[in-house]
Amino acid sequence: MHKYQIIIEYDGTNLYGFQIQKKGNTVQKLVQSTISKILKEKIKIIGSGRTDRGVHSWGQSAHFDTKKKIINTRKFIQSLNFFLNKKLVSIIEIKKRNLNFHARYTAKERIYEYIILNRLASPSIDKNKAWHIRKKLDIEIMKKGTSKLLGKNNFRTFQASNCYSKSPIRTLTKSIIKKRNEKILIQFKSKSFLRNQVRSMVGCLVYLGQKKWSLKKFESVFKSRKRKLCAPPAPAHGLYLLKVNY
Repeated sequence: MHKYQIIIEYDGTNLYGFQIQKKGNTVQKLVQSTISKILKEKIKIIGSGRTDRGVHSWGQSAHFDTKKKIINTRKFIQSLNFFLNKKLVSIIEIKKRNLNFHARYTAKERIYEYIILNRLASPSIDKNKAWHIRKKLDIEIMKKGTSKLLGKNNFRTFQASNCYSKSPIRTLTKSIIKKRNEKILIQFKSKSFLRNQVRSMVGCLVYLGQKKWSLKKFESVFKSRKRKLCAPPAPAHGLYLLKVNY
C-alpha cells in the first residue's frame, strides 16, 4: 500500500464545502472520484479538516491510500487537473508519505486568512472572494482586539451550535491584521479551530472596527463563553484556508 499527500486549491463559490454531502458537488467528492477514475481503483481521500460552503483554499491538505505506486507525479497532476479545473479545483502538489502520515491528525498547525474589501464601490473582480464593507473600519482598534484572542483560551463564544468538538479550548498562536490598499487581511494560526470559529471572530472584530462595540465590550463577549452574545459570523466567501503545516 502507498500513501500520498495532495495540496488542493479551490474556489468554493459553487461548491458545497470540502466534505461529501448528500447533494451538490464538494471538493472531496470531485477529487476522490477523479483519482479513482485515473487509478482505476476505489479511492477515499481524507482532508486536514472541513471547510464550509463558499469557503476557498490556497492550500488544503489531504491524503489517500492506493495499491499502485504513482511513478510520474507530474503527469498524474496534469491528468487530475484536466478534469478538476472545470470546477475551479486544482491539485497543486503531490508527495509520497509514510504510512503513519494522516492529513488531519498529524497536522501541527492550520493557517486561515480572512479578506475584507473596505471601500464604497461594490467589487467586480473580487465578487465572492472578499467581504465587502462600505463603512470605514478602524483597523487600529481591530488590531487591539486580535491581541486579546492570542494564547490558550476558551473559545466557546465563537463555537457553532453544530460543532461537536469535545473541548472549546484552543491555542491561537498567531492573530494579526494587515491593510493592503483597500483590503484588510486577518490571519489566524492554530493547531485546530472550532467550527465557525474564524468567521465568528472576524464578525466580532468587524463590530469593533465599526464602533458598534468598545474594546471592553469585545473582551467581555469573548470571555462570556456565550454564543448568543457573539456578533453574526462573517460571510463564508471571505475565508481562505492558506496552509496546513506538519
